[in-house]
Amino acid sequence: MVSSSPSGQTPARVRLPGISPRAYEHPVDRGALATLRLVPGFAEVLKAVSGFVHERGEQLLALSSALRVGPTQYPELDVLRRECAHILDLDEVPDVFVARGAEPNAMAIGMRTPFVVLTTGLVELLDTDGLRFVLGHEFGHVLSGHAVYRTMLLRLLDLRPSMSWNPMSALGLRAVLAALTEWFRKAELSCDRAGLLCGQDSAAALRTQVLMAGGIDPRRVDIEAFLRQADEYESVDSIRDSIVKLRNIETVDHPLAVVRAAQVQRWAASEEYRAILAGDYPRRDGESPHRGWAEDVGAAARSYKESLSASADPLMSVFAEVGKTVSGAADTVWSTVRRRGGS
Repeated sequence: MVSSSPSGQTPARVRLPGISPRAYEHPVDRGALATLRLVPGFAEVLKAVSGFVHERGEQLLALSSALRVGPTQYPELDVLRRECAHILDLDEVPDVFVARGAEPNAMAIGMRTPFVVLTTGLVELLDTDGLRFVLGHEFGHVLSGHAVYRTMLLRLLDLRPSMSWNPMSALGLRAVLAALTEWFRKAELSCDRAGLLCGQDSAAALRTQVLMAGGIDPRRVDIEAFLRQADEYESVDSIRDSIVKLRNIETVDHPLAVVRAAQVQRWAASEEYRAILAGDYPRRDGESPHRGWAEDVGAAARSYKESLSASADPLMSVFAEVGKTVSGAADTVWSTVRRRGGS
């Protein structure tokens, strides 16, 4: 089943051949991932988890406990699956499974051959355009290589109880988990953009975010009031509220729903988004092998600085000065690296 316009015509969507994930990745996502890779013990943990997770076992679990989407099983999802892979120009169309679960949820997992799992609660909640946005979001994780780290996060959460007896192991695991969770919140912002690129319909993306935030029927939700909640959240006027906000996100691996909706709507209105649809975007075959963590951290710091400078949150104004310092330092390091590389 493919969504149609009011005239009955299927809306044309722009294909994005060879698109690099850098076209849609949020700067703070790349910065958080660069920082994550520098966490002490991260490389060792990744290696251990890679050996512990059996790729075929993950796939067999999905095969044995969920329905694999195809021409005869959830055929409407199979159409959307192929559409999204075509628009993002994925080399292979990832498998998609529908698993029983009342909570609306979706995830891309797998270390070498990622696949996507949708819960029945999500499939029942969303219309065709919403499901296209969600599949595009998950395929964004696949294209960006996020599924490896997402799988690592899930497995470490499973392992945490068995390691709690050893204080040193538990402490090191906690540091890696905290860094992984912080990165994944930022990665979700990137992949909301990928979902928007697949659907190319900001209204559908917003309806999906409204439903995920608790809406039952988007027609009964005041969209302007919904988005004003994000402004109100960002404009608290006490340090105490600012600290409460930080504590609220410490242990969650997704951005807060209302704030997340506002973020993707801002990007939908940006020149960057319009340029991508016009064909002006970085391509995978033109990736620079010299681009590294310094530039990513610098871009993240500048993004933080811009958002913090525009915030009315009193604690954020303090962090804005930190952003200026980190941005300048990262730019200096990157400039030095480029000069040495060219000498």
